[in-house]
Amino acid sequence: MQLKFTKMHGAGNDFVVIDLISQRFQLKSRHVRLLADRRLGVGCDQVLVVEAPQSPEVDFRYRIYNADGEEVEQCGNGARCFARFVREKRLTRKRVISVETACGILQLRVHDKSQVEVDMGAPQFEPDKIPYAATTRAPEYNMEVDGQSLQIGAVSMGNPHAALRVDNVDTANLEHLGPLIESHEDFPQRTNAGFMQVVSEEEIKLRVYERGVGETLACGTGACAAVVYGICRGWLHDTVTVSLPGGKLKVFWPGEGSSVIMTGPTALVFEGTMSI
Repeated sequence: MQLKFTKMHGAGNDFVVIDLISQRFQLKSRHVRLLADRRLGVGCDQVLVVEAPQSPEVDFRYRIYNADGEEVEQCGNGARCFARFVREKRLTRKRVISVETACGILQLRVHDKSQVEVDMGAPQFEPDKIPYAATTRAPEYNMEVDGQSLQIGAVSMGNPHAALRVDNVDTANLEHLGPLIESHEDFPQRTNAGFMQVVSEEEIKLRVYERGVGETLACGTGACAAVVYGICRGWLHDTVTVSLPGGKLKVFWPGEGSSVIMTGPTALVFEGTMSI
């Protein structure tokens, strides 16, 4: 079958977007792995799927698959690309778009052709909600990794995150520590590992080792989790610019119980078809 796709990226975090409203196809894990393969397929960090909603109260169903074929709960950069995609494909003319995901409903607001704002919902800190292997909630946890004692913040933005403050993201040992944190036994569903350098109270630098993908040029939920962790620790103000290898995101969080608002760019790379 010839499957139509669109290649997009948000601050370098790249996606293959599949419209399963206008075309019919039963996407399986092996198809995702093929599409994501950078030598044999299109190449991407995640495959995003547009489906008809299951509830009449929302506009679309938004599904996310990591490059390893596993379906995951959330992807903030992907959500922005999703919003631009459905408008450019004329699946909707709305500027405020409601989508259902595996972790709940997201509100997407299109500011212009490239900038999209996402209401990411309120972060979760309770260990059983992340999930994280702790009996009680704490602002910071001690994690033993390869003989090192690391202080991490554990938070869910619809998917699990471990945020780690470092002196310099460029020299942080992400290549070694990232996979070890991702698969650490304290995170029963694995986790995304964020390495954060605090530049000022309004800016951080961030690199993220994503669950099931590896290091990516940007991670929207990782940016939100790092900012939330930094605000909780008193290092950051409520509005923060997050500088990632692929670009910049703006994250606003007024405090516990409130939604995290993320704004950033989207880009259309190319469109095509692939034999599946």
